[in-house]
Amino acid sequence: MPTVAVLSMKGGVGKTTVTLGLASAALARRFRVLVIDLDPQGNSTMGLGVDSPVFTMNDVLADPRPGVAADALTDSSWDRLVQVLAADRALEHRNTVEGAHSSQRLRVALGGLPARYDLVLIDCPPSLGEMTRNALTAATSALIVTEPSYFALHGAEQALEAVDVIRATSNPALRTSTVVVNRARTTVADHRQRIGELREAYGSLVSETMVPERNAIPQAEGAGIPIHAWESPAGKELAGVFDSLLDQIAPALRVRPLGWMR
Repeated sequence: MPTVAVLSMKGGVGKTTVTLGLASAALARRFRVLVIDLDPQGNSTMGLGVDSPVFTMNDVLADPRPGVAADALTDSSWDRLVQVLAADRALEHRNTVEGAHSSQRLRVALGGLPARYDLVLIDCPPSLGEMTRNALTAATSALIVTEPSYFALHGAEQALEAVDVIRATSNPALRTSTVVVNRARTTVADHRQRIGELREAYGSLVSETMVPERNAIPQAEGAGIPIHAWESPAGKELAGVFDSLLDQIAPALRVRPLGWMR
């Protein structure tokens, strides 16, 4: 099953927005989705309506036995098709190397769990620490989120290098990354310049699908509903954007699974 690590080099660029947007696009097609929240801030956890979970990813990674993550599954408030492995603040203590096989902890703990879902999304911390390395080791592909800013080129370069290192050392099946630009305003000259720099440096790795800056995103997140359920022109625009991005990163999910009913 597609397991996508969503990562960035710094906070505030919209990594969780992209994670939740992709989950919303998959749900709109009635696919089974698992969101793994490895960010101690827990924004994906909150955005999916999970409050005070009994077990979190901190508990899972404290004792990463094969398949133990299944015990921490929590239903989201969106729909029964979307489940969460929740974050909490204590995850900060897991973002350090723990033993010779430290980067394998998540993959071991998940066991065969991803096979239950049509799409697995891993919301990484905004750094290249041990939790991000765990996510890349467990993933089939990486999605790098950036902004059209002065630091975008350097941040994307660091992330792509990290993906190459993981592919060479612990996960040779990790697919070539996609870079997606969030909060894009193509009417702003500086944004066009920075997007052009990214495309010049990384070519087709930079997605043609960009996420525009719209108030509908924080409004839907604050209401705890998927962007596809946000009834406004901007909501419909964003739904189309995330549909296109999902088609790009997980083309096998273009077709709704036969026999999978509401």
